[in-house]
Parts: sequence; C-alpha cells; structure tokens
Amino acid sequence: MRYGYYPGCSLTHSAAAYDLSARAVAGAFALELDEIHDWNCCGATEYITIHKSAAYALVGRNLALAEAQDGIDQLVAPCSACYLNLRKVDHNLGLYPELEEHTNAALAAGGLHYDPGSLRIRHLLDVVVDDVGLEAVAAKVTRPLAGLRLAPYYGCLLVRPSLNGDGADTEYPTHLDRLLRKLGAEVVDYPLKTHCCGGHMTQISADTAYELIRRLLDCAQQYQADAIVTACPMCQLNLDAYQSQVNRRFGTDFHLPVLYFTQMIGLALGMVPAALGFGQEIVPAEPALAKIGAAVPETEPASRHKRAGAELPMPRRRGED
Repeated sequence: MRYGYYPGCSLTHSAAAYDLSARAVAGAFALELDEIHDWNCCGATEYITIHKSAAYALVGRNLALAEAQDGIDQLVAPCSACYLNLRKVDHNLGLYPELEEHTNAALAAGGLHYDPGSLRIRHLLDVVVDDVGLEAVAAKVTRPLAGLRLAPYYGCLLVRPSLNGDGADTEYPTHLDRLLRKLGAEVVDYPLKTHCCGGHMTQISADTAYELIRRLLDCAQQYQADAIVTACPMCQLNLDAYQSQVNRRFGTDFHLPVLYFTQMIGLALGMVPAALGFGQEIVPAEPALAKIGAAVPETEPASRHKRAGAELPMPRRRGED
C-alpha cells in the first residue's frame, strides 16, 4: 500500500521519535510512505485565523505537490494539526468555488494547481486501524504489552470536525483504545481523551495552559495509568515537556511518560526501543516499559531536554513585557 507522506515540521524536530517509529511500523506492515517532495509548513492552528487566503495557499501548495507526485492518491499526516489543515483546505476548496479560484491563482505563481477531492487525506492512526486492520496488527505481536495500563489520548483535533463523515465519535472515539488492546495492553477508561491540551497556549497564558495540562495528567493518574498514549506531537510535547512546570505550580508529583501510538506498536512487534525513539522523551519511559521487559537506551538528562530546549519558554501573563 502506497501513500503520500506529509511529516510536518514537528516530526523533523521535537517529535522525531514519532517519525522514527512511524516509519519503522510502516515497514513492518508494507506501508510505503512516499514523502512529499519540497513540502512546507501547514501553518499550524493559528495562521488560518490571521490571513485566510495566504493560509489556504500555504496548505494548498502541499496538496498540489502531493497530487503531482506520481501514483499518489492518498496523503497521510501523523500530526493531528497537519491532518486537520490538509483535510479542511481540501474540503473547503471543494465547497467554495471562489476560494478554490483564489487559492489556485496563488499556486499558479509557483507553477502549481490543485483539484479539490483528488486526494484522500488520512491520519496515520486511521491508516493503521482501517487499512492494516486490527487483526493484522495483533497477528504480528511478539511482545504483548501485558501489564501496562495505558490512557488513550486523542486530543481535540483528531476527530473534530468530522469532515465528510468519518464515523468516529467526536466525544468518545475508541479506535486507539481498540488498537492498544490488540497490542495486549490494559486500556484505562480515560474520560478526558478528547479534551484540549492547550496547544500553543503554553506561550500565551500560564494559568490557562497549565490548568488544561494538569487536568489531563491528574485524570490519567487517578485511573492509575502507566503512560499516556497519543497520536499528536503537540499533545505529546505539552504533556511531556511542561509536566515539571505543572508540578511546581500546583504542588503535584506527576511522572507520567507520554508516548506515541506508533512506539507502542513497535514495542509489541518486538522492535528495539532505540529504533522507535525511546529515550527522547523528557519524562522517562523506563518504569513503564520495565513492566514488559523492554529496556530503554541510556540517555543523559541533558539530551532528554535537547529536543525541547534546555530551558522551556515560560508563558507570559497578560500585560507582561
């Protein structure tokens, strides 16, 4: 099975473990991820609210590049924000002829054109669950995740909005839950699974951002989860990198590793943790993975923080310089 692959900015830097594990898992299931040539940033979640026409051209360029790549009719994005932007632009260009006209006029300056609907936009989780299939995943498990209690965290973007009728429950989806069970893990009932992690609020409002993160961590801890498993690099970054700040602010003692679903698949398939990016997380995964006899490569504390910066930026309060 061949797909266009749009890694997005996060997977080339802060979420390198996600890209590494995604490619490793894809290889195990003969999924050919053909990276889009010369792709650019999708604009994240903010740009479309700042300059709509420019944002549509920015995302449209990636769609046009994918459409022009030989043999590509499906485009896969592991990042939930990238997935949403790509899908929303494709969907809206098909709905609004004037928007399509303006976007393609901008693309024409670079010799590009995009026909809305020519690509099927997919999230990597959807590809694994629906195209590979849960039974096919289960058949390859050699190191079941038995003994691990995992909290499946979808975040607020993955299933919202449900464009073109995906069928996933926007309030309480279960496809990640079912996947983790097939890997042998014990999946905890995680009622906040689609609540927002705050996104880039960590750079805007400490009070808002840290409270959103605290609630998610506290819920997972109350359900005695060994780790939180996500499909979004922004969610992973917020819950992992800002966990120590949340502990200082609220006097809590959270030590919950936040891992990618692709890493969990790779572990269950018997892959070496280092090949899946383990050791790059900030909150160590060792205590959780010790339960299944998987050794995480030794990593110096400084290198754990390298991907997020030696000192994480502290949000400013309103009115501060």
